[in-house]
Amino acid sequence: MQGSTLPRRGRGPGGTVLGLRQNLAQFMLLVAVNALVGGTLGQERTVLPLLADQVFGLGQYTAALTYIVAFGVAKAATNYFAGTLSDRYGRKPVLVAGWLVALPVPFLLIFGDSWGLIVAANVVLGISQGLTWSTTVMMKMDLVGPERRGLAMGLNEAAGYLGVAGTALATGYIASSFGLRPWPFLLGAAFIAIGLGLSVLTVRETHHHAKAEAAGHVSVHAGAGAGLRTREVFTLTSFRDRSLSSISQAGLVNNLNDGLAWGLFPVLFAAAGLGIERIGILAAAYPAVWGAGQMVTGPLSDRIGRKPLIAGGMLVQAGALFLVAVGQDFGTWLAALVLLGAGTAMVYPTLLAAIGDVAHPLWRARSVGIYRLWRDGGFAVGALLSGVLADAYGIPAAVLVVAVITAASGVLVAVRMRRTDHHRRH
Repeated sequence: MQGSTLPRRGRGPGGTVLGLRQNLAQFMLLVAVNALVGGTLGQERTVLPLLADQVFGLGQYTAALTYIVAFGVAKAATNYFAGTLSDRYGRKPVLVAGWLVALPVPFLLIFGDSWGLIVAANVVLGISQGLTWSTTVMMKMDLVGPERRGLAMGLNEAAGYLGVAGTALATGYIASSFGLRPWPFLLGAAFIAIGLGLSVLTVRETHHHAKAEAAGHVSVHAGAGAGLRTREVFTLTSFRDRSLSSISQAGLVNNLNDGLAWGLFPVLFAAAGLGIERIGILAAAYPAVWGAGQMVTGPLSDRIGRKPLIAGGMLVQAGALFLVAVGQDFGTWLAALVLLGAGTAMVYPTLLAAIGDVAHPLWRARSVGIYRLWRDGGFAVGALLSGVLADAYGIPAAVLVVAVITAASGVLVAVRMRRTDHHRRH
């Protein structure tokens, strides 16, 4: 299934204008909001694995990774509903709701005196991230139209994951100076307050931009019309369409290895004798390269196409994971995590842009939500799989298995996925 033809810049009903330059102020505001969304997630990346080990004494990796499973399941499910809700009620109400849901998270992490409360905090965080991150993606797609979709997704995901990286680094330094609780999580509380304020007071609704794009959309596939029901969109995105289903499985595997990195890498590094500050540097390096790299790979996918970057990026990730598994010192692990970030940067915004290429504007938000359901379900799959393997065979063995799965995903994309950017070449 391929995309559509649409004037690259156009004025829709009511004078709505598509394009990055034409909507630059609102677009950059949404970039800032998504950086805060990423920062809200980043408050956990360095500290929570150490909290599980040092404060709650969770010896088994599978038990310690329950918070990632909870986060992944909650976020994945919420992604699915975020698309439908934003089509029904508008993008802005869903974004604001996501920030409201996040309000109790830092306080649960600070005052939680049982592991069950920490897991509950991650359920709430997953719901919030599903609403806020999904909606900022949809709003940017709405604003720019088809011509610069890769650039838009690159900037969106760069902001989010630079927010993750910066906060992971900052919380590592804060924790090394003041302890694992409460100070690192107060940074997350500040991000949530600012994000909520910006979303309520300054963000504008963008659903009418999607409708304007739909007015000029000409489907080139018999099953790709505007009037699909959600069940039909689900089957197309998940299984039936070669491109959309290839994208969905690659997203799942990408976050499968991210769940591994989030939950087990800090424990691996601590077991090797690295201090919290060095662990914080490693925890930040991967999302920092991932985040910054997307400002290059997003627009690059507009030029060379989506498929080469997706397939190649999965293979680069596999090589990086192999290097983590065999590494034994800070320098090797830093090089591996830089490489892992580069591979993820090749894949992450490109997958979203490819969804936008294929999906009809009137069900694109639902398709994005379904893709993100599969993608963020990878957190839960990765945490469970890597936890079981690490308990049985050790962390390096778990990393090697995930490296093989990641390489296989890249090969599947190379074999099965079609070009999705054909519509921009008409």
